[in-house]
Amino acid sequence: MHTIVIGAGIGGCVTALALHAQGIDVTLYEAVREIAPLGVGINLLPHAMGVLNQLGLLDALRPMGVETAELAFFNRHGQLIWREPRGLAAGYDVPQLSIHRGRFQLALLGVVQERLGADSVRTGHSLRSFTVGDSTTRPTVELENRISGETVHDTADVMIACDGIHSLVRNTFEPDQGAPHWSGNVLWRAATRHRGFLTKRSMFMAGYLPHKFVAYPITDPEPDGFQIVNWIAELNCRDRGLAGRETWNKKVDKSVFAERFAEWRFDWLDIPALIEQTGEVFEFPMVDRDPLKQWTHGRVTLLGDAAHPMYPVGSNGASQAILDAAAIASALKEHSDPLDALRAYELERLPATAKIVLANRQHGPERVLDLAEERVPDGFANISDVFAEGELEGISAQYKQIAGFSRPAQGTPNA
Repeated sequence: MHTIVIGAGIGGCVTALALHAQGIDVTLYEAVREIAPLGVGINLLPHAMGVLNQLGLLDALRPMGVETAELAFFNRHGQLIWREPRGLAAGYDVPQLSIHRGRFQLALLGVVQERLGADSVRTGHSLRSFTVGDSTTRPTVELENRISGETVHDTADVMIACDGIHSLVRNTFEPDQGAPHWSGNVLWRAATRHRGFLTKRSMFMAGYLPHKFVAYPITDPEPDGFQIVNWIAELNCRDRGLAGRETWNKKVDKSVFAERFAEWRFDWLDIPALIEQTGEVFEFPMVDRDPLKQWTHGRVTLLGDAAHPMYPVGSNGASQAILDAAAIASALKEHSDPLDALRAYELERLPATAKIVLANRQHGPERVLDLAEERVPDGFANISDVFAEGELEGISAQYKQIAGFSRPAQGTPNA
């Protein structure tokens, strides 16, 4: 069986590796001429790390990032609301990994080229059009070689579109879907060298929607105690409107938002200083799309952000694409008929990811921040006076169940 994968991002690369591991032939097409280590940090949840471990990638990836030990929630005054262990510290068999997105993608790309052969990845090839195929015909693609200008044609048994939130393939299936759904909030993301905070393997979220700050390290501490810290500031910007195409690589001046965090100096982290020390800052609107009724048409299907773009809540974007990759590879291995395989893949993954898209619109596990702000905006003396017994544990456990990485409830309020 021969498959075509459109897009060499994280989802596309893991899909190629998962298919190859099942003995399925893959050609990976990427529109960008030269793939660069773009973006800042991402967080990979244990169920996604389990897939990467099965693909033999865990040992290579571990030194590239930080094994997250805890997730902590604070109010805008720096008071602890809730903390819970994560990854190995929570009893999982594999770590939760915080890593630079671009470094991770390049590492995946290198393994794809090593295992599948250099010719398996064809950069500078932009998809123009395609046919979906049926029970008797195979899908075809027409691409433009952006280096030579030539037109390229290819045919396969299955085509998998991993071409992101602005997917040409999805737009072909859903021509009336319009622009992505914008929450009204904007994210500013960056990574900077800063002295480690809390456990030096902590991920924290502080504030409330729409005035929130998130940070976690993506490198281990150096001898002087400094780490590369990935951070995200979030504010509501509906009054200014949404300008420009969504891209993770739009640079902006930090003066656009820094003043709103000028008072956020906690005894364990000086957020204004962290922002001030940062060089490049990237802006991205908080967008998603409504869940689809189907991903698959003929022998063509969607995967990752092309299938289920979601708000970056709960560390699920890249993790869910990795789970998609494992599911489609398994389905194609188990079913001799590609149409049956794609139906099985969609039946497994579409409902699961649709639940996460909708849960993220309700702020996922970050609801604890909103509830604390709503109930005690000026802070608290004892968090047990703010939340009922078991309420915090319940919010955490419910989201883990929806996102597919449940463990026995663990966590400590205000500890």
